[in-house]
Amino acid sequence: MINVNHLKNGKIYIGFAVLAIFMILIFPREGTFPYEYQKGSPWTYETLIAPIDFPILKTESEMLQEKDAKSLDLVEYYNYDASIETSQLRAFNEVAVKSDIDAELSKDVISSLETLYDAGIVSNFNDQTSYDKIIFIKTGKRVNEVPASDVYTLESANSTIISSLEAKFDKENIDAFNRAIDLKSYIVPNLIYDENTSLLYHREAVDYISPTKGMVYSGQLIVSEGEMITAEIEQLLDSYKAEYKISFGTNTSFGATLLCHIIYIIAILALLFAVILLIEPSMFSNTRELIFILNLFALVFLVSVILKRFDESLLYVLPYAVFVMYLSAFFKDATVFPIYVVLLTPILLISENGVALFLMNLVAGTITLLTYSIFNRGWRQFINIIFIYAGLLAVYASFHLMADSSFAMFKSTNLIYLLVNAILVVVLYPFVFLFEKIFSFVSYSRLWDLSDTNNKLLDNLSKKAPGTFQHSLQVANLSATAAMEIGANSMLVRVGALYHDIGKAENPLCFIENQLDGVNYHQNLTPEESASEITHHVTNGVAMAQKDGLPEIVIDFIKSHHGKGQATYFYTKYCNDGGDPNNIAPFTYDGIYPQTKEQVILMIADSVEAASRTLRSYDEATITDLVNKIADVKMSEGQFAEAAITLKEIDTVKSSLIHSLLQIYHGRIAYPKRKK
Repeated sequence: MINVNHLKNGKIYIGFAVLAIFMILIFPREGTFPYEYQKGSPWTYETLIAPIDFPILKTESEMLQEKDAKSLDLVEYYNYDASIETSQLRAFNEVAVKSDIDAELSKDVISSLETLYDAGIVSNFNDQTSYDKIIFIKTGKRVNEVPASDVYTLESANSTIISSLEAKFDKENIDAFNRAIDLKSYIVPNLIYDENTSLLYHREAVDYISPTKGMVYSGQLIVSEGEMITAEIEQLLDSYKAEYKISFGTNTSFGATLLCHIIYIIAILALLFAVILLIEPSMFSNTRELIFILNLFALVFLVSVILKRFDESLLYVLPYAVFVMYLSAFFKDATVFPIYVVLLTPILLISENGVALFLMNLVAGTITLLTYSIFNRGWRQFINIIFIYAGLLAVYASFHLMADSSFAMFKSTNLIYLLVNAILVVVLYPFVFLFEKIFSFVSYSRLWDLSDTNNKLLDNLSKKAPGTFQHSLQVANLSATAAMEIGANSMLVRVGALYHDIGKAENPLCFIENQLDGVNYHQNLTPEESASEITHHVTNGVAMAQKDGLPEIVIDFIKSHHGKGQATYFYTKYCNDGGDPNNIAPFTYDGIYPQTKEQVILMIADSVEAASRTLRSYDEATITDLVNKIADVKMSEGQFAEAAITLKEIDTVKSSLIHSLLQIYHGRIAYPKRKK
């Protein structure tokens, strides 16, 4: 049955309303593609005709193949040096005049050289360059793209000029002329290869590849009803989907988009509300816990939206699994997992790869919960990275193979992102202590540290009040066992039990468990004075705990373990000595009533453990009578009136205490004396 009293807290609805408005305001304003499809499956919708013009996007494999092809296609960049032509023609003229060369022949040679230099001469092409390629030539401030076949190498330039001359003049005369002049020496490269610029152009050409390869025009068939979705059809659908999301804002009314977002968000928050109500309804009564959950939800949503706007692939980096660790630091595992599942649901709407991201992080969160329970101390925490990364990678691979059927198409950047994701889960976990401070929580890690009996306060108690310390250890064991029986926080109640009596270290001999050799501290005190000394261990304990910086939730155990009860022994003695029974104030503890199940358990266990030491018989009937009597008296005094605990749970606690005490005070065999 759901306790409707938990739903009377008006702050619940304010918190959910504020979160809903926040999520609506930052929700990405883009369209959701109205079709779901998968390669190899039939098209289950009506025939789809292109309503708009859109480009056909290349697949990842096509982009990679084109990139590989361009990486082999080296771009060559040359600087045109006009001074070389001038110097070589001047040198040839000087030699021609001195050698008395035929004027007509000299004129043809100069004309041929000018033609060669105007076209451009290179020393030689790169081995990877074919003559049907394009090269870049910089002349002044202009860069021209020229077919490699339009320029000359030294060899082709020499053969070209010789062939030109032989066509007009006698071959023997040309050979003699060539031997005398050495015509080849006047053919010098005037296109100088620029290696640095060539590499820069090459990188730019490889990096820039057109993402499209054609168009689909309005009215063109994309896919028919019932048609099997092939790779080609999937490519068309992917292209249409990309264009649809871009143009959604102009093709769909803002009001319709906003309404859809409101419905999505209300559905998600209603799911969160239902999960809390069914799993941990007491959270609605604890404003701090509810605010923490809602703030965590807002943080996850905000970071997801921001990364989505920068680059959707960055969502692979976001360590959602760390949020399950933040939850598990303060709540029970039975509560943590359902809330974490709801925490992930916005990914389904925010990301195009929402299903894959949802399952990846669901698996990662589950693995984190399991492995952190084993590897949670020191350097061993980093072992969790291996398990988390393996889980993320396995789900990512399964979705990728389902789409591409090839490991070769894996995006290396995504694999790196997933590794960073796994590392961040471990690296960001210490922020749990920041949440602990902000929301006045105490994490399980902190509780583990506080349960160490070598802590200053407990060490001081064990030395100054060893009897009280042993009593606290027994109460801690009894309380933790009872807490597990009713699903309460056993670690929290254990720590509360260890510290509940630390105030007795201020005046240990005042308490009978620390008195030795029959010394009675109270024999010369009045009942009022004795009661004052006894009850002060609560206020002393609170002061010591606050000075040492104990969490408030632990200090509450000190305040509540006696509630607002009385130092009964001295009050009774006072009344028997003729005191006024209405004068109850000097004998009353300055505490608070228990508010939680854990505080109720400690109150009962504390009284039961102390009273059990006075029993003369430890049989089941005696112990049962003792436990029932103490619990019933506490209840009749109204000590549990403000606590979130049921009668059924109190009965379970009593049964657990009876069982534990019977095991503590079990019978022992009497050893016989050996005859001489």
